[in-house]
Amino acid sequence: MAPGQDWCLQCGAGAPGSLGGSWRPLVWLLGATLVLVLGAAAAGYAALKSKAPSAPLVTRTVAAAQTQATPVTPTTTAPTTSVPLVKPPKIPLNQVTPTPSPTTPTTPANETTTKTSTSTEATGGTNTETEPTPILLDTDAASTYNPYTYPASYFGDSSLAIDGDTSTAWTAQVNPATAPTMAEGLLIDLKSPQKVEAVKLVTATPGMTVQLFGTKATTAPDSITSHEWVALSRSIIVRKRHARIPLKHDKTAFTLLTLWISKAPSTAVGSPTSPGHVAVNELELFPAS
Repeated sequence: MAPGQDWCLQCGAGAPGSLGGSWRPLVWLLGATLVLVLGAAAAGYAALKSKAPSAPLVTRTVAAAQTQATPVTPTTTAPTTSVPLVKPPKIPLNQVTPTPSPTTPTTPANETTTKTSTSTEATGGTNTETEPTPILLDTDAASTYNPYTYPASYFGDSSLAIDGDTSTAWTAQVNPATAPTMAEGLLIDLKSPQKVEAVKLVTATPGMTVQLFGTKATTAPDSITSHEWVALSRSIIVRKRHARIPLKHDKTAFTLLTLWISKAPSTAVGSPTSPGHVAVNELELFPAS
């Protein structure tokens, strides 16, 4: 140290007797320490202040990254369509079991039914009554009853009278020499003895005179006047297109029945050059109750 120097500027050691002889060195030491502390505080403050502006930069960088990661949907004007609101159907909480449709039982041909129908009597009257199911006939059950041997060309197909189609018919030609008198009929073979209480007739030639006969024989008698024939109805004029003819002797079973035609209506007489015809469009037989 130089003469009069109390402290070493290299190592900070004091000159002998400097601490006890003077207070100046202590003040300088404290002052130097304070300066160092203040300097460090100022440096730290300056450092913090200089880094403060960088925070917004970081924030902006992150915001930019997020903006790039999120796709921007271009703004377009889409046409707007008005969609009506449909109210959903109300669903029942309890399940409903459908009621099965009633089945129609098959009724045998000879059993009666309880249906009510409006029928026309042979005399032209109209009655409402319970009608049984007609007897089921074989397809070959009908034939022409021709005991007086008229030409076969006088007659049509007899099966058309029991085919269930009222638009077809068995026909019989009116003999111009004897018109309007006729003497032929439609024969029905029941194949076995059966009790019949009524006959339903559909004809395109109303006005003709008919009568029903029955026999227990298996072959038709040679003449309508034979004692084997039993008269089941009176001789009647069929005044309507549809006629229901009640029969007598419905407690007696017969094997053969015939619809005998004794007279043609005046509208079906015709002429020698253009003879007329009578027609039986449909004939149904009903069993006794």
